[in-house]
Amino acid sequence: MSASLLDIITVNPEIAHGNPTIRNKRYTVEGLLEFLAAGDTIEELLKEFPDLEKEDFQARIQYAVLKLKQKFAEISE
Repeated sequence: MSASLLDIITVNPEIAHGNPTIRNKRYTVEGLLEFLAAGDTIEELLKEFPDLEKEDFQARIQYAVLKLKQKFAEISE
């Protein structure tokens, strides 16, 4: 995974109760992934949230994949 994309993900206890967000904005990784899971496209979400970039969504997806791999590794042990 691209380290530079994952650098977009931030965790700040002062923002979103410490949940992972994008570039210290109040957009949580989980919340925007829920939009994608519900069928919204990245293009639609970029129009809805003009201060986000396509790379922000790529970073969210990579972060989710990384977390799933970690959880799977924990279960396999």
